[in-house]
Amino acid sequence: MFVNVKIITEDKLLASIYGGLVVGVGNAIILRNNASTGGTELLSNIISRIFPTLKTGKMLVILDIIIVGVNMVLLKQIEIGLYSAISIYIIGKIIEVIAEGTNYTKMIFIVSDSYEQISKEISNNLGRGSTAIYAKGMYKNEEKMVLWCVASKNEIIKIRQIASKIDKNSFMTIFNAREAYGLGFKEE
Repeated sequence: MFVNVKIITEDKLLASIYGGLVVGVGNAIILRNNASTGGTELLSNIISRIFPTLKTGKMLVILDIIIVGVNMVLLKQIEIGLYSAISIYIIGKIIEVIAEGTNYTKMIFIVSDSYEQISKEISNNLGRGSTAIYAKGMYKNEEKMVLWCVASKNEIIKIRQIASKIDKNSFMTIFNAREAYGLGFKEE
């Protein structure tokens, strides 16, 4: 059937990258529909059902890495294994984006003496709650309140602006939060 199909490229790096993209999209669509083509996908689905905290896409990548690693050791196919690693990484990222979504949330920690005013503005302007946490700053050996807020990527920019406007000396750290459940976020 594929006898007359022309090879697009002889370049192994390009083949690894674009092959990873194509396989990643295909696997993501399959996983998103709770299906499997068999092989490592089936095994990943089984493992993910036994251990619900492990995502099927991550398990698929882990199993593929193990298989390629064994191949590299036993068959001494180092170069092929390295190109395969590139494909596996791309497949994993594509699965993560398509099958699991890009609905990442962010956490922001704000250290400011004006934490109450910042919290009130965040609530009034964005409808987001925040939590004040007692902390001790070891740099100056002072007790402080740290404001903790979980928000969408777009809201983080506004929260930074609010904090900076109220207290230009506020200190902020922003983290990726893979998932958030509850009021204002995904409901289970």
